[in-house]
Amino acid sequence: MSDPEPGFTAVLWEAKARPGREAEMKAFLAAAVTASRHDPGCIDYEAHEVDGAPGSFVIYERWVSREALDGHLGAPRMQALVPRLLELMQGSIEDGIRILRPFRPAR
Repeated sequence: MSDPEPGFTAVLWEAKARPGREAEMKAFLAAAVTASRHDPGCIDYEAHEVDGAPGSFVIYERWVSREALDGHLGAPRMQALVPRLLELMQGSIEDGIRILRPFRPAR
């Protein structure tokens, strides 16, 4: 797959599991990521566990547009996941979200 044009939307989301819930959160995220890869406008959607920090997770996503990301976030499936995710993680979902805008040097 070739690189998309600058203008795609990328997201970096970091979260930490509650103590003792690390394995549950990892399994939960794995299932959610698989389904999200099929959402309209998804380019990449990858989950990672931070090396040396069990229970610390990073999800990196790329979407063809901000509108595609907003559609994903507002989907009923995603809204249904929120209560369970909040049981498993420390802090809020919003605290870990960073919206990234790509830039490239001028040619």
